[in-house]
Amino acid sequence: MSFTKSDDKNIFALVDCNNFYVSCERVFNPFLINQPVVVLSNNDGCIIARSNEVKDLGIPMGAPFHHYQHTLLQKGVQIYSSNYQLYGDMSGRVMDSLKIFSPDVEVYSIDEAFVKFKYSNRRNYYEYLKTIKNSVFQWTGIPVSIGLGPTKTLAKIANSLAKKSKIEHIYDLSSPSAQIEALENIQVESIWGISKRWGAKLRLIGIGNALQLRNASPQKIRKYLGVVLERIVYELRGVSCLDIDQIQSRKNIMVSRSFGNPINNLTDLEQAISLYTVRACEKMRSQSSRTQTVYTFLRTNSFSKKDKQYSAGVMSGFNNPCSDTGHILNLVKKNLSQIYKEGYLYHKGGVMLVDLVPDNIHQRNLFERYNYQRSDSRMIAVDRINKKFGPGTLFYAAAGLKKDGDWQSRTHHLSPRYTTKWGELPHVY
Repeated sequence: MSFTKSDDKNIFALVDCNNFYVSCERVFNPFLINQPVVVLSNNDGCIIARSNEVKDLGIPMGAPFHHYQHTLLQKGVQIYSSNYQLYGDMSGRVMDSLKIFSPDVEVYSIDEAFVKFKYSNRRNYYEYLKTIKNSVFQWTGIPVSIGLGPTKTLAKIANSLAKKSKIEHIYDLSSPSAQIEALENIQVESIWGISKRWGAKLRLIGIGNALQLRNASPQKIRKYLGVVLERIVYELRGVSCLDIDQIQSRKNIMVSRSFGNPINNLTDLEQAISLYTVRACEKMRSQSSRTQTVYTFLRTNSFSKKDKQYSAGVMSGFNNPCSDTGHILNLVKKNLSQIYKEGYLYHKGGVMLVDLVPDNIHQRNLFERYNYQRSDSRMIAVDRINKKFGPGTLFYAAAGLKKDGDWQSRTHHLSPRYTTKWGELPHVY
């Protein structure tokens, strides 16, 4: 296989939101600017986001909250639970802002996106990237770092260097001279797509940094480590092998959580798993899919030595692919009744929608007629209302009339959902 430039006039930028979860909290609470802030994971378990001020304190990423709680409080660190509704909405606003500058945007993660430009359109890309950065901050309040390169791999490296810049947070690797200077100081394990195991193998043949890999023989690299590493060699040379990806529909969707407190009864389990099912169905319909099979599971806490252990799951299918939340909830309830056993403290549960198919494909059944029109109309109405007025405006009773059950994830430090809940809009005095 040989690689050639798909279009030598294309150039890629990787836009990465700085300390994204913390930045989202700061948008609506200016008091937090320049203050040490951490954001915790589900159930307030671990530290998953840190402001620069907290990083300077030496608090590690992913550290258990209870290990550092005293230190955080002693240092005056502001503590927040994960506010995923706020973060997801703010992410969408950032991505929509980027699409104003280019139609070719690949959302790589909740806080990262690749943007492709026509190189001939701009001569001074540094100033143009400053315009993008300043515009995104003006429109959303989220600060970003931008790395530029003729390939996605070089853009990724440029972004890592941009994050180290304390002034503009922009780094341009569009010129060969800039690439050579930067790649010599990049370890092979730091290159996007290279694992520690591959890095160790590269070091065995005398390749320890990105410049050495760039100068290596692509054919020998392919023979020794495969075609993926060969692509990276070409990408480091400025030959684009990875274009902007189109969004692919997922074949399976799973929603599961560890409960805020263990559950020992079927009623609370049904409520918790029903809530997860509703969320999974919303995700499925957002990508215009239907499910053919539903997997439901429960498990106890395997780390608890004093509790009896049990885990079980069951799969059930539909005669016709389904996207109706009500029908899927009925199947999940039947599944739970099969796997539930009394006398156990359940720690985690969830559902997986399996074998998803596009909703515009209707497989005919000789012995059964199924009309999607009424079901689809109902689901469209529910999704539109919840999108306009906020999640849970219309909800299923199976998911519980009370939203403060003991099984709910612990969120003792949750900020308001400023952009998705009418009752939590910020007040201006």
